[in-house]
Amino acid sequence: MTTITASISQTILERFNQIRAQTEKICSPLESEDTVVQPMIDVSPPKWHMAHTTWFFEQFVLGPYLKNYPVFHPRYTFLFNSYYNTVGNRVQRAERSTLTRPPLRDIYAYRRHVNENMSELLQTVSDDQLVELLPVLELGLQHEQQHQELLITDIKYILSTNPLLPAYTKTDATPKTEDPGKPEFLEVPGGIYRIGFQGEGFCFDNELGVHDVLLPDFSIMNRLVTNAEYLAFMQDGGYSDFRFWLDEGLAMVRNASLKAPLYWLEQDGDWFQYTLHGLEKLDLHKPVSHISFYEAQAFAAWSGKRLLTEFEWEAATQVYLPASGNFQESGLFEPRAATHSKGIQQLYGDAWEWTYSAYHPYPGFTTAAGALGEYNGKFMINQMVMRGGSCATPGNHIRTTYRNFFHPDKRWQFTGIRLAQ
Repeated sequence: MTTITASISQTILERFNQIRAQTEKICSPLESEDTVVQPMIDVSPPKWHMAHTTWFFEQFVLGPYLKNYPVFHPRYTFLFNSYYNTVGNRVQRAERSTLTRPPLRDIYAYRRHVNENMSELLQTVSDDQLVELLPVLELGLQHEQQHQELLITDIKYILSTNPLLPAYTKTDATPKTEDPGKPEFLEVPGGIYRIGFQGEGFCFDNELGVHDVLLPDFSIMNRLVTNAEYLAFMQDGGYSDFRFWLDEGLAMVRNASLKAPLYWLEQDGDWFQYTLHGLEKLDLHKPVSHISFYEAQAFAAWSGKRLLTEFEWEAATQVYLPASGNFQESGLFEPRAATHSKGIQQLYGDAWEWTYSAYHPYPGFTTAAGALGEYNGKFMINQMVMRGGSCATPGNHIRTTYRNFFHPDKRWQFTGIRLAQ
């Protein structure tokens, strides 16, 4: 191995170990019983997340690139494949909670086995092999960071279904927040904006296909919508007034008897919210979160405003560069309240921002060959784009061009609202 390859390999190994350790740190407060629960099909048991992210490296990195790699267990591909039809049959998503076996200790042993073999691979890799290996390895690391965010949101949902409403982690004291005041709308000049990932470094294939869009003048709310503002919508009969709702959204609200965001509870006339710190009185100054696209759109209609398109959101970041955000690293696992600042706030972190853009391919999008071509392209239907990341997103995982996507009825992610006009 050359000196240059050895240096690159060591840097990658250190990053690999850090990301892998972070996954286990997220799971460390859990009881073993917590790790096999699946209260709804969208949520995967934490034990499955830990095994699936490990299988990804075994399947796509170690198997092809480490000579004589000893597979940990011949049935784990069937157990922990997620949606890669190219690889073969798998346990269906809704049945992941049936995997009481293998036991949790075996999953940790599986992670150690793969980590040790990844270390061997990176310490023995040749120059040519490293060039071929790097894109797949980077995808695996980014994939595990995606699952770290899913772990946090899935754990929250799992614990919220327990009648004891247990806390995932305790805080010394709830930070005092202040009313951020009336929102300001910041002008974004119309014109031609270049959309999509450019430059060096990693991006997902759904960010590729750089293209220009022509946008008219618009203005963007300088912060996210607060709990207080959303509560005003509720108290004004927003959930029962058909005028504000898309037809599918109204059907969802009526079929599920929805009256508030996910995790809101009304007790003796006061509103509370389940958080990863337990049940807390609703902080009116924090951004509203855990709402569907339909709820975000209805609130915007009630406000006399609208949601941004994903192209407007990306254009706004080119005009108002976000300096920082509240991400997973803060350990809060909750959106922070905005301040009285007049500038743009919360573009990154806190809560994913629903856009009024369907998840479609960019011009020239092509599906990669083989199993990894199933990563994004086949999901480009019936979903809406979200931008900006959340308090559960790793800070070094997000980009201005990052396109997240979910079906419009989903609420268990940290999803919020930014208005436009």
